[in-house]
Amino acid sequence: MEMHVTPTFKKVAEIELVYRTKIKASLRPTISKSQHAYEVLIGHWDMNKIELQEQFKIVLLNTSGKVIGIYESGSGGSENCVVDLRLIFACALKANAKKLILCHNHPSGNLKASEGDLRLTQHMIQAGKLLDIPVIDHLIITAEGYLSLADEGLL
Repeated sequence: MEMHVTPTFKKVAEIELVYRTKIKASLRPTISKSQHAYEVLIGHWDMNKIELQEQFKIVLLNTSGKVIGIYESGSGGSENCVVDLRLIFACALKANAKKLILCHNHPSGNLKASEGDLRLTQHMIQAGKLLDIPVIDHLIITAEGYLSLADEGLL
């Protein structure tokens, strides 16, 4: 007896990668040191929340260090924030980023990196190496300043 099987799925979603920006490449800021990164980030931070809740953002850079965009990957409570490595690198891949700068704020105003901050940074660095998207810095920012893990030799 011959059995005829009809496929149950006739339609499959098609994946399309698209990235569009409204900012001309010539107008994008260039980041060549941590101070530049801090200035770009603080200009895009909600200052009403910087001392209230922790947020995690990434700066996506092209090969020449020009900012492609900033992505807020997480927002949490007063002392921590969930960071999803997969979402961060999905965003970086979609934008065709060549380098990443990680950043989060400490609502307490403390500019010291915690063990959790350092562990997360190392995981991100390892993932970036596999995908050929190097993590070049991780900034911790407050309303009064910043700490660059790269400048401190902690990367």
